[in-house]
Amino acid sequence: MPANQILAGIDLGGTTITAGLGDLTGNILLQRSILTLSENGPEDVLSRMASLVKNLADEVGYKPTALGIGIPGLVDPALGKTLFLPNMHTQWRGVCVREILENSLGYSVRILNDVRTATLGEMKFGLGKNVSNMVFFSLGTGIGGGIVIGGKLLLGPLGSAGEIGHQTILPNGPYCGCGNQGCLEALCSGPAIIAEGVRLFKSGQAPKLVRICANDIRNVSPETMAQAAKEGDEAVSAGIYHIASLLGIGVANMISSLHPELVVLGGGVSKMGDLLLAPVRSVVKQRVRMFPVDDVRIELSSVGEGAGLLGAIALADFKNLGAGTDELHL
Repeated sequence: MPANQILAGIDLGGTTITAGLGDLTGNILLQRSILTLSENGPEDVLSRMASLVKNLADEVGYKPTALGIGIPGLVDPALGKTLFLPNMHTQWRGVCVREILENSLGYSVRILNDVRTATLGEMKFGLGKNVSNMVFFSLGTGIGGGIVIGGKLLLGPLGSAGEIGHQTILPNGPYCGCGNQGCLEALCSGPAIIAEGVRLFKSGQAPKLVRICANDIRNVSPETMAQAAKEGDEAVSAGIYHIASLLGIGVANMISSLHPELVVLGGGVSKMGDLLLAPVRSVVKQRVRMFPVDDVRIELSSVGEGAGLLGAIALADFKNLGAGTDELHL
């Protein structure tokens, strides 16, 4: 029998479900991914999630004591229900996730927004381990976040605190999926970066990007753009720098508001590395004037895209996700 209790975690995405078994030291015993297939409806997705966790437990030979799930959208952690998942078929309004899975699995299930869950992963197992105050940016198809103050992850009503991707950066900027204009997400997310790459590709300003993408515009991505910039596509470099500078404004806003010890950039887009990090750090120094920022670390996530699964495992251990809970304290 393992020295630590075995917990289950699920990172539920619009395309992929990743499940794993691990312990509170961050040791993952086994993990596996399957397609979400949300078009089949929430009941089918939840049934396959339960089967996935059961199969992992059978393979490892230990039954988990609890399950934590990071869910992409608005949830009620106290009731264990989903409220609105914008990228899932039927949008999962009022789905009793906790009740359904507890009846199937026979042990406790806890749910939380996926980016707050990833923040838990960074907080418990990543750069936030020894930090009291941290802001986590998840950069991907959207931009989400999490805020840690005094070692506590802020949740707010319905676990919705930390939607830092929906701060306004340009008042008359492009419309965001949330309905606002000029959100950080609309300007700096993966789709926004790709849109800039497509523009440069089509306008003939990115010959190296065209070559890297084998002359197929469908291959434009943050990764191929980063490669083109490193190989000397000046227009691509300038486009990335501009977007990263806007991200820097969003980071500067959070630093001015909260003065955290640490800002972490995570999610798939953060793989662009120093192409994002250097402009963000530069803009923060330019724009945060109320106090010195030399003691504010701005870093790339140390656990990367594993933050969601690790955070779900950490979430499984929480016993206090009741009504009125507005923070989680590790």
